[in-house]
Amino acid sequence: MKGQFPVDYVHLGRSGLKVSSLCLGTMNFGDVTDEHTSFQILDTALEVGINFIDTADVYGGPQSPDMKKGFGLSEEIIGRWMAKRGTRGDVILATKAYQPMGLGPNDRRLSALHIRRACEDSLRRLQTDHIDLYQMHHIDRATPWEEVWQAIELLVQQGKVIYVGSSNFAGWDIATAQAAAQRRMLMGLVAEQSLYNLATRTVELEVIPACRHYGLGIIPWSPLGGGLLGGVLRKAASGRRATPAMKQKIEHYRPQLEAYEALCADLGERPADVALAWLLHNPAVTAPLVGPRTVEQLTQGLRSAKITLSDDAMRCLDEIWPGPGGEAPQAYAW
Repeated sequence: MKGQFPVDYVHLGRSGLKVSSLCLGTMNFGDVTDEHTSFQILDTALEVGINFIDTADVYGGPQSPDMKKGFGLSEEIIGRWMAKRGTRGDVILATKAYQPMGLGPNDRRLSALHIRRACEDSLRRLQTDHIDLYQMHHIDRATPWEEVWQAIELLVQQGKVIYVGSSNFAGWDIATAQAAAQRRMLMGLVAEQSLYNLATRTVELEVIPACRHYGLGIIPWSPLGGGLLGGVLRKAASGRRATPAMKQKIEHYRPQLEAYEALCADLGERPADVALAWLLHNPAVTAPLVGPRTVEQLTQGLRSAKITLSDDAMRCLDEIWPGPGGEAPQAYAW
């Protein structure tokens, strides 16, 4: 549904929850982006109709070796913004747990103890009584699903968590998680947050088919490939500095990047907008994560929600960035 805002509102997976078709990623808050600018970005996101905000307990670095600072800053900034602006009821708030939040052996991963502690700490930092989408930041194969779901079920019963998602799960992890949830008569996962962009399409093999089967919405992170798909050749030519790692990636992908940026020029669109639009054309995708460092970057990215890519353009993009060749096992069996 599209009204006065440039973004659509879509169901989060098979749930009845409606979220904006772009999700505001806040990993930069507290690190690259200061609190004042973070507030401006959050204000602008709400003004243009983005109601989906994603963070994680670990965001906000750089973390100190003793882990006494750097953690939780993104959540704290969002919490102060919601308290000051009175916006808690206007946003769908997502956060995550799994990553190390201390030096103790139980300050990480997905034990029932850590899930409970991590949720309480996130609620405190976010200054809220509930998390709309609580995501497991990574798979923990050392903890049985019976323990994970028992802990999360209690949080749901207490009203502290409404929906549950995963991040960085393999297809078989999603299937295993859902089977365990079904045994407990739980809804289970409604979303998976995966690395997915034109240059990195591995999830098309098994993760996306699993999500489609179980009704999970895909939330792609790094939709611009860490800047690779954001017009990196033009930026390099204009003298903008790149890290040694990015320079190495540019040389590795140079033929594809030249073809890609030429296609974007023919389309009359910015490469970053085409990369996001390509994801939005995938029915499995709920909302790509956009992680702006400035208000300008956020407003520029809204153009992607208005781009309609023709069949020819989609074929050209597949030729430039071919991916794994489809879904497993057809992609490699014959």
